Amino acid sequence: MNGHELGVKLDNLSLKLGEQAFAFDCGFERGRVTAVVGPSGSGKSTLLNLVAGFETPDKGRVFIDGLDMSGLGPSQRPVSLIFQDNNLFAHLDVLTNVGLGISPSLKLTAEDKAAIALALDRVGLGGFDKRLPSSLSGGERQRAALARALVRRRPVMLLDEPFAALDPGLRSGMTGLLQDLHAELGNTVLLVTHHPDDIRRLADSVVFLSKGRALFQGAADDFFSATDIGEIGAFLAA
Repeated sequence: MNGHELGVKLDNLSLKLGEQAFAFDCGFERGRVTAVVGPSGSGKSTLLNLVAGFETPDKGRVFIDGLDMSGLGPSQRPVSLIFQDNNLFAHLDVLTNVGLGISPSLKLTAEDKAAIALALDRVGLGGFDKRLPSSLSGGERQRAALARALVRRRPVMLLDEPFAALDPGLRSGMTGLLQDLHAELGNTVLLVTHHPDDIRRLADSVVFLSKGRALFQGAADDFFSATDIGEIGAFLAA
């Protein structure tokens, strides 16, 4: 794959955290959804943290859309993140939580507020502007986090087990919403998941991690056929 086709590239990255060593040399296609999977402790969240800038590699570089991210902190990178716990501020209403995606100082213009209202409408939270996170269901909180990522309008979206706490019905609704928004935005998505169904529904390709390294990189269909690789067979059989 040519470098210009990559939305994210980890170029010979190495990192040691305590006793754990990670070595990533892999790429993620621009404008596509790649599932990042593997057993617990394999390095999935660490990989996302390296892309986002929360971890700095000992060696190697991160490229986003061909640009070297070395020396750039999380707020300077063209990345939006959604975590399992949705990371909403409990004392701030939904509009303000989403507004933080545009301006951390919350200096919002009328145009900004219109963009927030549109994003809330699109995730099914129209009219929820003044609600506090504590009054929302788990699915509604994740929708608010998705709205915040939408208003940031970054070319790369990182999703770390975003549906893990949701029941099957809400999970299905959120994956459908993510599909629709991705089809419209054409962003590069890295999705950490433990669920093969998420891969089938959402992913164009898969990077499978084992012991801090990429053991498999390829199309989603090829991943489901790679059961001769012991770790992948065990993951799919779980």
